[in-house]
Amino acid sequence: MLLLVTLVLGLSSCSDDNEGDSYYMPVEFYTPEGFPPPVYNLSNNPLSYSRFSLGRKLFYDPVLSLDSSISCGECHQQSVAFAHADHRLSHGINGLLGTRNSPPIFNMAWNPSFFWDGGVHTLELQPLAPITNPVEMNESIQGVLNKLRRSKTYPSLFKSAFGTDTIITDHVMKAMAQFMAVMISDKSRYDYYLQGKSTLSSSEMRGLSVFRSKCASCHKEPLFSDYSFRNNGLDSVFVRDPGRAQITALPQDSGKFKVPSLRNIMLTKPYMHDGRHANLSQVLDHYTSKIRQSATLDPLLTNGISLSANERSDLLAFLATLTDSRFITNKEFSEVN
Repeated sequence: MLLLVTLVLGLSSCSDDNEGDSYYMPVEFYTPEGFPPPVYNLSNNPLSYSRFSLGRKLFYDPVLSLDSSISCGECHQQSVAFAHADHRLSHGINGLLGTRNSPPIFNMAWNPSFFWDGGVHTLELQPLAPITNPVEMNESIQGVLNKLRRSKTYPSLFKSAFGTDTIITDHVMKAMAQFMAVMISDKSRYDYYLQGKSTLSSSEMRGLSVFRSKCASCHKEPLFSDYSFRNNGLDSVFVRDPGRAQITALPQDSGKFKVPSLRNIMLTKPYMHDGRHANLSQVLDHYTSKIRQSATLDPLLTNGISLSANERSDLLAFLATLTDSRFITNKEFSEVN
């Protein structure tokens, strides 16, 4: 393991057993064994507990929304890998619904772009989109700054984190980016198997073989995404949501969305950019027999993906090994009252 930056905050009580145990991990930023180098450069945002904890407080504070009613943590819940449990579409202020499913948050430092359409390329700018989105938080960054500056607690927290109690946009974004950058998920049974610390069942091993032969071209190990934008055949016309084309204005990007990571996939239902599939069985039905043809359909999916009943069962067994129970119980990522 290549350790980049470490900030030890407490005693670790980990074991090789990954089955739902309560876990308290030291806050650290590192490159897990087998991972490529991260995209986000923490040397420009030096790791400190004061910045991390400030970012965590902001993440869970509804003050970021116009009416102070909804926080980032409302749509990104730790128990489901910081996705939105059982909600098809993102929920915003006044009960408004967005048009896309809230993606989970983990391993963000390895993302070259953010959101389903890749409209943001920097982790430090990522929070601005939901904050200013009229159906999510509907706030301006100036409005956020004004509220934080009037707060009795935030000026001292910013001074501890950045050496000044003058609250500016750059410091808000860096604190939130640091919290998200440290949210690393790399302790699943799959990871322990690769490290020789655990074994997989016969079904799980067969599922890994199926995955590597039929899924890995898009969901590349070990991050389980190549972060490309692809049309996976959900629709044949794209009036409601043009996907990547909304950003590039290029017809060839119509219907293309970012390939999501499959880590923690058992936790993050519903699936697809609009949450249309309630479970993984429906997802596999789509790829085997319900691909819709269009000019921008990914060539790999022209004929769908052939999966026998046994292959489906084994594939689902393997996907379950990607759940990182320690990540969803790590108290350092939880809301602190």
